[in-house]
Amino acid sequence: MEQKEIIVIGGGPAGMMSALIAARQGGKVTLIDRNRTLGKKLRITGKGRCNVTNDCSENGVLQNIPRNSRFLYSALSQFSPADVKHFFEELGVPLKTERGNRVFPQSDSAHDVADALVRALRREGVAIVTGRVQAILTEEGRISGVKLESGRKLKSDSVILASGGLSYPATGSTGDGFHMARSLGHTIEPLRGSLVPLEAEECCADLQGLSLRNIAIEVKDSKGKCLYHDFGELLFTHFGLSGPVILSASAHMRDFEHETYAVEIDLKPALDEKTLDARLIREVQENANRDFQNSLGALLPRKLIPEMIRRTGIHPETKMHDLTRQQRHTLLHLLKHFTIRIYGPRPVQDAIITSGGVKVSEVNPSTMASKLIPGLYFAGEILDMDAYTGGFNLQIAWSTAYAAGCWSVWDD
Repeated sequence: MEQKEIIVIGGGPAGMMSALIAARQGGKVTLIDRNRTLGKKLRITGKGRCNVTNDCSENGVLQNIPRNSRFLYSALSQFSPADVKHFFEELGVPLKTERGNRVFPQSDSAHDVADALVRALRREGVAIVTGRVQAILTEEGRISGVKLESGRKLKSDSVILASGGLSYPATGSTGDGFHMARSLGHTIEPLRGSLVPLEAEECCADLQGLSLRNIAIEVKDSKGKCLYHDFGELLFTHFGLSGPVILSASAHMRDFEHETYAVEIDLKPALDEKTLDARLIREVQENANRDFQNSLGALLPRKLIPEMIRRTGIHPETKMHDLTRQQRHTLLHLLKHFTIRIYGPRPVQDAIITSGGVKVSEVNPSTMASKLIPGLYFAGEILDMDAYTGGFNLQIAWSTAYAAGCWSVWDD
């Protein structure tokens, strides 16, 4: 039987995984990426630590994919989180599991993950070509190869399109894959950012640069329903909000066209309201003759005090002993429910993950093969799927890439 020739477009996690799997299945594989260094985005994921997967059940993964999770069911059964862990351990990357079942390399280095994949590709004889693919070529309605921007043409029996999304364009994710898929007849669902900073009300600009640690947040919709809660670090920026808890929260705000959202910050999550009120009474007693504006330093970061005073409606020169019970309760409420109105997400280029992409009903969920063009396969972020934080987005990449790598070789 003649060896099948496979071209993989994209040298990110999905591209490297699908190329490696296809080579292990006996394919003659060429991996094309526009960067000289493979895995450029992978090397900066998880603040450079690389949250490889989540040590949970397959159902646990699916519960953390808010859009088109059922599409992943078959691919996930072929390559589960347990399989991912075993795979990387075998590649010589020892792993560890942290809070929230998040799996990281023991070295805390994303480079170790990317470098292990690159070494494996070379061991399996995968040809690595640096260049930009201009077009995917077809003959008589099926894949025949690709044309590079340089004009060079490469023939193949199959093409795996794993070119990523639109986020972090400096790493090579410029959306070329969406244009190629559309040119072959595929539908591209609207693209937007997920795990992205948020644009918010004007007061955030005055608080620019302020980082709040060990705070709790809740995301609420227009009806006041809590959609998500988290604990950690938040950053005020000139446009709104960023930081780990905000990036995670953004994935739960999925309908800005028809819904409004707010982030409610608990500035004192370690204290219940009764305990915090007792603390406020003590602050009033200890600062009885001081102005209100000069008595909040023990409760709040200096930069947040003017905004807190504005929201309470208390005159800044009010003496602490003159605070009414109602004014104290207003301050108490704001310390536990400091609310920021959200206007929308930042552009997709600022996001960690792209939401939207190739319409999954046009793709075989077991093989990742196009239902429109024989010989065309998809893997990773180019598909219309995205997940919450915790290693789930990389699990999507690994599982879809594994299926595409296998079936690009096995399919007739």
